[in-house]
Amino acid sequence: MNAVPVDAAVIVAARAEHLPALEALIFDHGANSWNYLPEDGIRAHLADIARGRDHGLVALRDGDILGAVTFGLNTDFDRYVPAPLRGTPQGYVSEAVVRRDRVGQGLGTRLLREALAVLSTMGVQRVFIDRHEENHASAGMMRRAGFVEIDTYSDPRRRPHGSGRTTVCCFSYPAESGLPGR
Repeated sequence: MNAVPVDAAVIVAARAEHLPALEALIFDHGANSWNYLPEDGIRAHLADIARGRDHGLVALRDGDILGAVTFGLNTDFDRYVPAPLRGTPQGYVSEAVVRRDRVGQGLGTRLLREALAVLSTMGVQRVFIDRHEENHASAGMMRRAGFVEIDTYSDPRRRPHGSGRTTVCCFSYPAESGLPGR
């Protein structure tokens, strides 16, 4: 089968009818020794997408999900924001996953950039994402989308393999962007 060009995929907001396939994508194609995928947490996050509390984007081709990114707002990364912004929800990306046969084609980066565009309309100034320190594929995708590494810390509970460390990355919207909240 010939690979479908990344830009032939259509990116749409995740809807309730996408959630079973999105869950399968996360667990079937996102599972590896670098990723922390607690089943209950993922299912709760997907339920929050169904309720409109969190958000997701899916890349579709002929009705099949090729990749997805899920995201929302929270204050979990307050220690990384200036004091005046603490307690103000910022963006976070929970899951970014691409089917194994689509990895390395730019779809993950495209999905992250689309999520950043959606989050910009929500008035946030920063978006956070984390990964295993040694997950080089995710590191490249995040870097290409504009995220920068801001911290790495010991996290053996979530990262039992390799270095056992989590790297936090941040995307900051430029002050001159004219985006809401700037």
